[in-house]
Amino acid sequence: MHNCTAHSNCIATALAEAEEICTANDLRFTDIRRNVLELVWTNHGPIKAYDILERLDSRIAAIKPPTVYRALDFLVENGLVHKLDSLNAFAGCSHPLKHRECYFLICTQCGEAKECCNTALSEVISVIASDNKFQVRHTTLEISGECGECHKP
Repeated sequence: MHNCTAHSNCIATALAEAEEICTANDLRFTDIRRNVLELVWTNHGPIKAYDILERLDSRIAAIKPPTVYRALDFLVENGLVHKLDSLNAFAGCSHPLKHRECYFLICTQCGEAKECCNTALSEVISVIASDNKFQVRHTTLEISGECGECHKP
């Protein structure tokens, strides 16, 4: 479902944008945060915190779950990663410098999640929130179904 043609470029771009965001906002982009972000981007698909923990354990000794969760919280708070609640997993944000309103198409067969954006949908959500005197902090919409590769007639 994703349109990546050079995966190493995606990872490099995500890390560079994270550096830029952290520098601009006077935030610390620690080694653990960098490693967690890199692992989130490793396969473009959603990844669970304990899978990140397992992979980090092989890189860095004595990593504990709270360390990974704190790093993920930081990355989510700063728009670098999205939490996909329906999967209890995390996915990298492909455009952290633009906006935070994202929509995911999640394939129930292969598990791939495609990040999508739609300003019209964002505007409708904004109007509904305003009509209800609700202040939106973050929007992530998850739509489950089957991708074109899994749903072949």
